[in-house]
Amino acid sequence: MYATGAFKNPFADFDFSKIAGEFKMPTMNIESMVETGRKNFAVLTAVNTSAVESMKAIAQRQGDMVRAAMEDFSKHGSEVLAAATVEEKAAKQIDFVKKSYEAAMANTKELADLYSKGHTEALSALSARVSELTEEVKAAIAKK
Repeated sequence: MYATGAFKNPFADFDFSKIAGEFKMPTMNIESMVETGRKNFAVLTAVNTSAVESMKAIAQRQGDMVRAAMEDFSKHGSEVLAAATVEEKAAKQIDFVKKSYEAAMANTKELADLYSKGHTEALSALSARVSELTEEVKAAIAKK
């Protein structure tokens, strides 16, 4: 069959260039993609820098709080030892516990505020970029 030439390639007369020409490949603006990546990277860098600064501030403040607590504890120990009666010592200890509790609550609130501030700044920057990116995508789709 093949030797007699009866076989004919079914694709011999097929024009692949005609079919390929009918397919429209989407065009991509490489410059806009690079610019989008650059903006995303800039926002992530800013957010990470903000997060590091926030953590440094929190760590510094926690260190200050621990230092102040140790100083208060040392001062309290001296005051208790200097007290003349057992009643005075008990009163000083009760007063110290009350002040320590109030300081701990104030410190906890302050640290929570610092954490919230850091997260709010980071998320607002990310939200702004996501909104901007959404608008960029809408504009790109509208051009087509």
